[in-house]
Amino acid sequence: MPSAACDVLLDDIEDIISQEDSKPQDRQFSRKHVFPKVRRRNTQKYLQEELRPPSDSTIPGIQKIWIRTWGCSHNNSDGEYMAGQLAAYGYKITENASDADLWLLNSCTVKNPAEDHFRNSIKKAQEENKKVVLAGCVPQAQPRQDYLKGLSIIGVQQIDRVVEVVEETIKGHSVRLLGQKKDNGKRLGGARLDLPKIRKNPLIEIISINTGCLNACTYCKTKHARGNLASYPIDELVERAKQSFQEGVCEIWLTSEDTGAYGRDIGTDLPTLLWKLVEVIPEGAMLRLGMTNPPYILEHLEEMAKILNHPRVYAFLHIPVQSASDSVLMDMKREYCVADFKRVVDFLKEKVPGITIATDIICGFPGETDQDFQETVKLVEEYKFPSLFINQFYPRPGTPAAKAEQVPAHVKKQRTKDLSRVFHSYNPYDHKTGADLIWAYLRDYKMESVPGKTVGNSIGERQQVLVTEESFDSKFYVAHNRFYEQVLVPKNPAFMGKMVEVDIYESGKHFLKGQPVSETRVYTPSISKPLAKGEVSGLTKEFRNRLGNHPNGTSDTYPATQHGSAYSRMVLQMSQFDCALKVAAGLFLLALLLHFWPESMLIM
Repeated sequence: MPSAACDVLLDDIEDIISQEDSKPQDRQFSRKHVFPKVRRRNTQKYLQEELRPPSDSTIPGIQKIWIRTWGCSHNNSDGEYMAGQLAAYGYKITENASDADLWLLNSCTVKNPAEDHFRNSIKKAQEENKKVVLAGCVPQAQPRQDYLKGLSIIGVQQIDRVVEVVEETIKGHSVRLLGQKKDNGKRLGGARLDLPKIRKNPLIEIISINTGCLNACTYCKTKHARGNLASYPIDELVERAKQSFQEGVCEIWLTSEDTGAYGRDIGTDLPTLLWKLVEVIPEGAMLRLGMTNPPYILEHLEEMAKILNHPRVYAFLHIPVQSASDSVLMDMKREYCVADFKRVVDFLKEKVPGITIATDIICGFPGETDQDFQETVKLVEEYKFPSLFINQFYPRPGTPAAKAEQVPAHVKKQRTKDLSRVFHSYNPYDHKTGADLIWAYLRDYKMESVPGKTVGNSIGERQQVLVTEESFDSKFYVAHNRFYEQVLVPKNPAFMGKMVEVDIYESGKHFLKGQPVSETRVYTPSISKPLAKGEVSGLTKEFRNRLGNHPNGTSDTYPATQHGSAYSRMVLQMSQFDCALKVAAGLFLLALLLHFWPESMLIM
């Protein structure tokens, strides 16, 4: 191959440099006048950007969650437990739905309107691109409904696994946990009672003593969700009560689908539980019983009367009658007759003077005639129930009553209105009004008269009341007397959570008003100061140590998967923060090195 001809012979490669090019010594001289420019950063903004996860990655445990609960006190207790667990694992529980990343909707299946609200909330969440987790009796009873498709569901007995369901939902997955808790094949009452909880009212603890019931009412959809009776052991319930009092609670509500049936599945009964509970109630605190159906309290009437006369138990009982027609009760499969209901009420009113009996009535049940309805009206007129829950019948899908021939809608509405009119025609506190109630007010305020009132010679009733909340209009504190009657008292912060002595001076349809007695003794019932609103209960020192020191260990109370997941999230967030600090420090050091580096080291 011929070689290329060259007109100029090069002695060395350096000869390629022209005369105009700068010499090495000139380049070195110019370096003295060049300084590295340090790029300034907004450190706070930089750290936030570094801590923010990539757009295609989501870290559970740092989101805001809005919880909405419908329905009974049992459902409210479940909602409090779920909120507590989520908060304990790092999620922020917010009361502002629009700020939330995920909505936890805890439903009620008793009546159509409650489910309608639930369905509308799901639709609204989807329109606002919120993650959604469903809970409560609606999805448990009918998880295959069209409007529930593709959504995560936590079953009523699986609330201790709510963190898992929320985590997976935030990651974009759909999870459904609808199983039942069992021990050696025997159905349990549900999730453990010692789970973390955020009480809606820090002064009131709601304890579910059992789930499900022994009935098969033809109108009831709750049975499909809660199932057959499953009771918690007495020792677990007593321990939960003791823990609550140690956290500042001054009032306990016992709840379930039927408290009267408690213990029949585990060889005990309701009076036995109640006697154990009253042993641990401190002075100045109170216990309120939940709803009980007539059949299961009939055999315990004597013992129940004694318990309801106990000074630390409200003389209050909720006994639903539903109808005063035996033929309607038979169609409902209520397993009692009107005479049974009257026997319970008459006995308790005799043995527990002043007791408050609350009841429920359904208007327009399939097959209810005008005569049947009139019998119900007569019952209300006879007993003048101070607390009466009047419900228009709603056919619930999948129940036998929904398949029966229905009473026309306009008839149901009219009967509901008629019974409501009867209820509002009397004052349940008539026996507490008159001159004797006004006299106490006049005595304390040294007044001579009250417009429109006649002053008598007797002294008004003096009662001890337990103050637990604020009225809706924020003008009064709400307290309850021995008979669980609502008593409005002046807003004195020193009274909240305390038992005070008042003189009753006024009454309305649903309330009494009381004036604190001067120099009255204020009972502080609880061992400890109440938790702050929104504070998580049940976070023991042992739990905190487990969470912080044993990420891979197994907790008796909390599943190991949740336990490790929570710890991993904390470690991940701490690592991200440490990494960002190290990167920022490194960049700063590099800038200093470039500025002060010896010139000889910069010559290449």
